[in-house]
Amino acid sequence: MNVFVTGATGFVGAHLVKALLARGDRVAALVRRPALAAQLGWGPEVRLVRGDLAHEAALREGSAGADVIYHVAGQIAARNAAEFMVCNRDGTANVLEAARDGGARRVLFVSSLAVAGPTTPGHPIDETRPPAPVTDYGRSKLAAEVLVRAMPFEWTIVRPPLVYGEWDRGTLKLFQLARRGLAPVFGDGSQELSVIHAEDLARGLIAAATATAAAGRVYFAAHPTVTTSRDLVIAVGRALGRARPPRILPVPPFVARGVLWAVGTLAHLAGRATLLSADKSNEFLAPAWTCRSDALTRDTGWRAQVALDDGLRRAASWYREAGWL
Repeated sequence: MNVFVTGATGFVGAHLVKALLARGDRVAALVRRPALAAQLGWGPEVRLVRGDLAHEAALREGSAGADVIYHVAGQIAARNAAEFMVCNRDGTANVLEAARDGGARRVLFVSSLAVAGPTTPGHPIDETRPPAPVTDYGRSKLAAEVLVRAMPFEWTIVRPPLVYGEWDRGTLKLFQLARRGLAPVFGDGSQELSVIHAEDLARGLIAAATATAAAGRVYFAAHPTVTTSRDLVIAVGRALGRARPPRILPVPPFVARGVLWAVGTLAHLAGRATLLSADKSNEFLAPAWTCRSDALTRDTGWRAQVALDDGLRRAASWYREAGWL
């Protein structure tokens, strides 16, 4: 297939491009910095389209002749709600317009579990759950989903939970803390989490974008095994080969909210985006972020294959080789 990938040099996008190339697809990649593409080892088989979600000409160039458009690009940290909307909602609108005019057969939109919102321990959600975002990020991704659903061509939406793996700077902090032997966790560490390795997610995105039964559907994509924030840190310690598990430092909710408010306020005054803010406390302190992937398996045959311990060991090895640890 001819495919166009936005966010191609990001963490998830890089894994997706690798998987697309492995299956023989012809890939056009939207990139802001071509140097990043070079670092990923792409050769001439990937056609680079320089620009971002605000560049109409670049989006039209990438979309022209594409069978499937994988819209992966998005903003996970912003200075305010409006900034989230500019990228995640308005940027998606730009992609959809280019896809419509370019005649794309389907758009695969990478959304987030943040759209669905948190749940309670022991009750992973499925696609029948109405959206209930609790952060500005989640609300901006929901706004983008509304636009996707309104388009007059085939679309599929995938909402991943926590994604980890090689090239990820988001979960890198867990590895750095665990290596030092002391890891703070919000609350008492009992928050339940669904996770997925980026390689599994890439395969899931391709399955969802190419299956006939997946047109017009929303899916979650996660490994069936649920972990907790405490157990995740301990598993990271095992992946690093530590003789003893990292010491868990529980951060009480009232302390966490105060710290997040202070960090977010300082970042706002400095005009900087941050993942740590009062708004994000609604996410960090929720009792559970878990979901089920039964529908995606039913309609496409996809299943997550990378177990958490195996995936974390792979990530740890890559971090070391890349000099990130």
